[in-house]
Amino acid sequence: MALMRFDPFRELDRLADQAQAGARTARTLPMEALRRGDQFMVALDVPGMQGGDIDVTVERNVIEITARRRPIRQEGDELIVDERPQGEFRRQLFLGDNLDPNKMTAVCDQGVLALTIPVSEASKPRKVDIATANEAQQAIQAESAAQTVEA
Repeated sequence: MALMRFDPFRELDRLADQAQAGARTARTLPMEALRRGDQFMVALDVPGMQGGDIDVTVERNVIEITARRRPIRQEGDELIVDERPQGEFRRQLFLGDNLDPNKMTAVCDQGVLALTIPVSEASKPRKVDIATANEAQQAIQAESAAQTVEA
């Protein structure tokens, strides 16, 4: 099996992609996001990158992911085909107030960056006990009696 040095149609596709996106603009990272119980899970594709190539920063409710892929070629290499996107890739996630980015975790494994963001305690549903009118009246009387004793 031999590698073709030049495929005019593939080269035209590559040039068209660069023209549309701009050769110097940061590209985005494909993602999948879902809620599982009391956590939001986000998976971002970062093929060929490791933890040291990725930065995750949190400011207020904005998570910014920046990843860098460098070419494998070295000085003196003869480049035959170069179709792998390289450079900087960036993605911003805007979180709702119901999430707690301070407790977020990030794991990079097999080309997937997995973020886990828990729902904040204040946003979790809670059950409100319902008292009868009689119980409510007794609670009010007990509270006012306690205040009288304190005074």
